[in-house]
Amino acid sequence: MDHLAQYIHIHPWLAASTAAVAVIAILFELRARSESFAGVSPQEAIQLMNRGALAIDLRSQEQYAAGHLSGARRMDGEQILKGADLLKRHKQKPLIVYCDRGSLAGAAVRRLRAQGFAQTVALRGGLTAWRAENLPVEKGEGNKA
Repeated sequence: MDHLAQYIHIHPWLAASTAAVAVIAILFELRARSESFAGVSPQEAIQLMNRGALAIDLRSQEQYAAGHLSGARRMDGEQILKGADLLKRHKQKPLIVYCDRGSLAGAAVRRLRAQGFAQTVALRGGLTAWRAENLPVEKGEGNKA
């Protein structure tokens, strides 16, 4: 312990920088964990869909046509920004947002929640997790936005 105190005394800027990086890493981890609570597993998504949730697919038109959740509506980033207008009749319904692996869905969930869609969640792992559990997908154009 004496060596640590001596090191901090000799290298105060390095010790302060290390402490700052540690605090930032902890805050980043806490933020990531809090956002993961807004995600649902494929099984939880099925339960929500059975209760009337609307699925929103953020992938490209080609990916959507190759396979999507049953009844999913395809929307791109620009449409998400206008979500309050395009989805106003679904404001009281749960929304399940998904992409290919789940990386884009978190940002879309934050954007939709900021627009008043309080029951919006992301599909953890995206369509990749859905397919990994051998759950069915629809093919074709379907319900695009």
